[in-house]
Amino acid sequence: MKRIANIGSLLKKIYRLYSVELIKELQARGFNDLRASFLEILQFLAENDGPSIKTIGLSCGLKKQTMTSHLNELEKRGYIRRVNSEADKREQLVFLTEYGEKFKFNLLQVTQDLERHYTQKVGEVELDRVELMLDNLYTELAESQNRGTLI
Repeated sequence: MKRIANIGSLLKKIYRLYSVELIKELQARGFNDLRASFLEILQFLAENDGPSIKTIGLSCGLKKQTMTSHLNELEKRGYIRRVNSEADKREQLVFLTEYGEKFKFNLLQVTQDLERHYTQKVGEVELDRVELMLDNLYTELAESQNRGTLI
C-alpha cells in the first residue's frame, strides 16, 4: 500500500513542478492571466480542434460545473470561443481564438523546452520508459474502473 501512495505522491509533486515551471515560462512570454487549473484544458485544445465540452471534460477528468466555470473564464480572457454544433444545436464545440492560437504556439515551444530539460536530467530512454509505464498503468486502471473492477 505504501508503494501506491508513494507513486501518487511523486506524480503529484512532479506535476506541480511541471505546472509551476510552465506557468512561469508562459508568464515571461506575456500570458499573465493563467491559472494552473486552465493548463490541462488549454493543452487539450492545443492538441484537438473543436472538441465538445463533454469531450474536454471527460479527457481532463473535470465535472460539468468545473468545466463551465473554467470555460467561462477562458472565454472572458480571450483564449477560446464556443460555437453551437451543426449536428446537434444543444452541443457546444470549443475552439481557440486568434489569441488562443498565439498561446498554443508558445505553449508548444515551452513544452518542448521543458522536455529537453527533462531529457537532459534523466536521459531520453529513461523518460520514454517512464512515459510508457505510466500510460500502461493509466490504461489498465481506467479500463478496470470502467468495468467496475478497480478494487
